[in-house]
Amino acid sequence: MEPQADSEGCPTLRRAGYAFGGGNGCIAEARDHVGDFLTRARAEQGLDVPPRTTELAQLVVSELVTNACKYAPGPVLMELVITATEIEIVVWDSDPNVPAARALDPDRIGQHGLEIVKAITHMLDIQRQAVGKRVATRIPLRKTTP
Repeated sequence: MEPQADSEGCPTLRRAGYAFGGGNGCIAEARDHVGDFLTRARAEQGLDVPPRTTELAQLVVSELVTNACKYAPGPVLMELVITATEIEIVVWDSDPNVPAARALDPDRIGQHGLEIVKAITHMLDIQRQAVGKRVATRIPLRKTTP
């Protein structure tokens, strides 16, 4: 198996997987795992992960895991992968329905999660799987300018 690389060809430096039962507390637990994962990447790989990147990654995980717990029965899986340039967040759940961002509506309360994820990340890929779906996102470690 060849080593994986990010969108710029940088090799994977750290990878971790987590499983959640989907019950109370799994969203906070997922956010904590992201914080710990990025703290270890700083300490053990010497990566410059700005605090803002950690906050954004935790927000993305919170949105994705919330949706998985809310709409999909059963466990939720999460994988975190970091390279020298970005963090990839992947969440699997058992619901095969592919979510779509809703039309802009400033009066709508809630259901803005996918819009938030799309605004924060530079890649969003949703694929149906044999059981459920896989949602993958990537966040640059450093702010990029268009």
